[in-house]
Amino acid sequence: MNKVIYLLLGITLMASCKNEPKQSENEVTTVESYTIEQLMDNEAVNGGSFSHDNSKLLISSNRTGIFNLYTIPVEGGEFTPVTASDSTSIYAISFFPKDDRILFSADGNGDEINHIYMIDTDGTITDLTPETGAKSSFYGWAKDEQSFFFGSNKRDPRYFDIYQLNINDFSTKLIFQNDEGWQFNAMSDDEQYLAFTKAITTSNSDLFVHNLKTNQTVKVNSSESGNNAQVFSKDSSYLYYTTDADAEFRYLMAYELETGSSEKMIERNWDILGCSISEEGTYMSIFVNNDGKTDIEIINNLTGDELPLPDFGSSSISNIGFSKDESYMRMFVGGSNTPSDLYTYHIPTETQYRLTHVLNEAINPEDMVTATVVRFKSFDGVEVPAIYYLPHQASADNKVPAMIWVHGGPGGQTRQNYNPLMQYMLNQGYAVLAVNNRGSSGYGKTFYQMDDLNHGEKDLQDCVEGKNWLKTQPEIDPDKIGIMGGSYGGYMTMAGLTYTPEEFAVGVNIYGVTNWIRTLKSIPPYWEAQRKALYLELGDPYSADSVRLKRISPLFHTEKVTKPLMVLQGATDPRVLQVESDEIVAGVRANGVPVEYVLFEDEGHGFVKKENQIEAYSRIVQFLDKYLKADQPTPDGDMKSGEIKAE
Repeated sequence: MNKVIYLLLGITLMASCKNEPKQSENEVTTVESYTIEQLMDNEAVNGGSFSHDNSKLLISSNRTGIFNLYTIPVEGGEFTPVTASDSTSIYAISFFPKDDRILFSADGNGDEINHIYMIDTDGTITDLTPETGAKSSFYGWAKDEQSFFFGSNKRDPRYFDIYQLNINDFSTKLIFQNDEGWQFNAMSDDEQYLAFTKAITTSNSDLFVHNLKTNQTVKVNSSESGNNAQVFSKDSSYLYYTTDADAEFRYLMAYELETGSSEKMIERNWDILGCSISEEGTYMSIFVNNDGKTDIEIINNLTGDELPLPDFGSSSISNIGFSKDESYMRMFVGGSNTPSDLYTYHIPTETQYRLTHVLNEAINPEDMVTATVVRFKSFDGVEVPAIYYLPHQASADNKVPAMIWVHGGPGGQTRQNYNPLMQYMLNQGYAVLAVNNRGSSGYGKTFYQMDDLNHGEKDLQDCVEGKNWLKTQPEIDPDKIGIMGGSYGGYMTMAGLTYTPEEFAVGVNIYGVTNWIRTLKSIPPYWEAQRKALYLELGDPYSADSVRLKRISPLFHTEKVTKPLMVLQGATDPRVLQVESDEIVAGVRANGVPVEYVLFEDEGHGFVKKENQIEAYSRIVQFLDKYLKADQPTPDGDMKSGEIKAE
């Protein structure tokens, strides 16, 4: 399913697939109390492009407090810094195929207007897509390794055309003009075929193959369904794509380009998120969303056998990539109780190398909490999945406060990933139930569509029922349960405090929508391809739907809010504008309700700078300590007027 995740929050949660908490009702475990600085003194690493000679990997790391580029030897060793930004985060794209030049992506402090940059071997940085206001995305290297393809909306801010950039003279040429609002998915190695999707609704999309030589376009799907192209076969004769046609979950299909016939290849009991093929075509990797956890299957196309992967015990492999010659594989390995480390695996010798140790050495891994997957019945009998985090120190004799966490989206999913904010809250004695309310992805097409045109209503009731489930747990203080979330989850937080004002004791709104009419009218131009589909799900602000949109917008009903509120916002956020948070804070304060407002001048839709994350997370726990954990929280003037602007 390819529902538009327009407001998706970058903070996700993780869990294991256990069904029972590991401790008994009366067992009390003593854990070390950590500061937010200690828990944030972990390193986040991503990327992992192999150099042309397999000697090193190109990665991004936030070890300095902001993401920069580094290289690391393929079998382990010291990081070598490549960039030293102290303001804008820099993310690795790729080494050049035949030399040590580098491509990377960066925007303007969270404004999402990404450009593609090159670092030459002498360290010179060149903006390869310098058009002001234009957003560019890397699409892949050409087979002859003399050029790469990228998407840019420099011609029309609404749509992304496809360009080819020659790496010898850096000239660019337009190879496909996109006037239909198509979304690029894949390109064949022979550079003849392009695969696109076009959103029909947030659940369904059409899949097209365009022949660049004949200029003909063919629609692949024959029924209304969710479709997404994955990759072309190495001989450019097949397109592999996922679809949920006549099924609840996505499965993998093979479309033969010459005949136009399709054949089902792989089906699982969960969504197949995607597949990829290694450079020489030996390995096909299948990624399955198993109850919010990614399962990876790697098939040897020559033998049909599954490639055995290393066993990491309670941790699991969440992401992989192959070197060009297929001799090495890089892997990210982690769990709900530990951040992901980077490994390489030498396939011919079956030897693995650990390249990073990202967890702060001052933290005892046993003090971190492994989450459990739970399910509860909602008000109408619908079964709702959730990820449950219970502090080690909680017991029937030591009841703890709890927070309902709501993911972004609206079609997001709380997944099984390590999250430092959640671990800090747990360490400080707060339980967390991350509700995957109706409308969440990953649980079938029917569940996915259940929130259409009833946002802030039935999905909010799922969160209320999650709170009711928490109240039945012997380790939870039933009178101390709040709600929090970011982006769409921030909206749900405000909806909870507004439309069910007595259900939740406090709310933490992280850049949440509060005025749907304004938000839907101010969609960035580069979201034009998804705009109509989003209006079909949420409502069209230019139609009679605006009546309902105003009714479900908390900004117009702030007089109903009676419980303490915290709001966090980035000033450069292009999705949820700062005015959304400014106005909801003013409206709730007018009620005499305690409100704390934390505004970061240099963040967008998601806080990426470590110093800002530390500030945000510490303020959240301080707020909860005062208004949720305390036996008798009382409003005071400092909290009502306390606005923090973080530079």
